[in-house]
Amino acid sequence: MRTALAHLDEPPALAAVGIGVHGPGGQVDVFSLPDLWQLHLYDYEADLTVNGTPYAIRPGRVSLVPPGAEVRYHYRGRSPHLYVHLRLGSGGIPRQVPVVQDAGPDLALLTAQFQQALAAWPNTPARAAAEVWAALWRVAQLAPPRERNARAVHPAVAAAVALVEARLGQPLRVPDIAAAVGVSHNHLTRLFRAATGETVVGYIRARRMERARHFLQATTLSVPAVAASVGIPDLQAFNKACRRALGASPRGIRGAQPPSPHSPAP
Repeated sequence: MRTALAHLDEPPALAAVGIGVHGPGGQVDVFSLPDLWQLHLYDYEADLTVNGTPYAIRPGRVSLVPPGAEVRYHYRGRSPHLYVHLRLGSGGIPRQVPVVQDAGPDLALLTAQFQQALAAWPNTPARAAAEVWAALWRVAQLAPPRERNARAVHPAVAAAVALVEARLGQPLRVPDIAAAVGVSHNHLTRLFRAATGETVVGYIRARRMERARHFLQATTLSVPAVAASVGIPDLQAFNKACRRALGASPRGIRGAQPPSPHSPAP
């Protein structure tokens, strides 16, 4: 099994979100989850087989294993990873997703989305589901390895992206972000534009709106709660930002259909 068909048009139903730590070296785990998909983000080296197909697990790789598949892990030592067990709907056009792939320059974003889901679980499961849904779309649209090599990201940009993702609900100033990642304001601006094609401020604005759209469509959070969670607590400003960036009011976005499989990943 090299790929899995995943329906992503509907938000996932989460069964578990957590941090797994396995080992010691030489330990073997074999199991199957009949009703649940397994989404893992790895920070270790191990050998994995899924229904007999071998994979090399390395830090920064992500796996999406369908229900009922037999997985066999052969650990080489202490083995920590972030994981989500979930159910997917059956609506829409399925996406063909590699079972194991490198996150590449999207690793910082994926890590932040996993961590946000972990922080929200289990007290606010709808918010956790929204973060996992966004992560699933990102996993489904990871660039092929050749494209990743052509657009390697500077470590300061990756660190800035991770910081933005972790603090979208807080005030964010470019000088503060630059200081946190160890470069000057101007240097971060140049690096960020070269890597993403946009300014840091433009990226923050876009990510806030993308997360707001997911929260509005995938959760039952109130509009004021969504506004606060993406760092725009002023409702008038939030309404204007939604209309400008997403083409509708927050209530209009909430009543709209989720993005199609051909929409850009959040």
